[in-house]
Amino acid sequence: MCLSQARYGIAWGVIGSAMACYDSSLQYAKSRIQFGKPIAAFQMTQEKLVHMVTEITKAQLLCLQLGRLKDQGKMKFTQISMAKRNNVYFALEIARMARAIHGANGILDEYPIMRHAANLESVITYEGTHEMHTLIIGEDITGHAAFM
Repeated sequence: MCLSQARYGIAWGVIGSAMACYDSSLQYAKSRIQFGKPIAAFQMTQEKLVHMVTEITKAQLLCLQLGRLKDQGKMKFTQISMAKRNNVYFALEIARMARAIHGANGILDEYPIMRHAANLESVITYEGTHEMHTLIIGEDITGHAAFM
């Protein structure tokens, strides 16, 4: 039960990191001028920003539903594993995309990207690694434990 609570909190918490990386990237892309226009006007930058906001929204919806199930006493530990696994994975992906949007500036402490990326690199391993949550969910859907 303690692990479930910690994992549930992580699933919510990493959304904040992803949002900070997205917000920094959006503001940076609007203000960084290359070839006479903001990099926000380039297709590949827009693709990254769209991907980021889409994954953040999906993570929020996953946690919202999980919270509703928790309030009803129907939340399962396998569902928590899915939220933790998904949200940490995509938050880290968003941090990496943010680093790409910021270019060389993405590693400077002037921007929050590397701080969040470093934190997410540790979060992906504690309270169960990505792989362990894969096996928890895999057993739930197949009925076969693959980690014995």
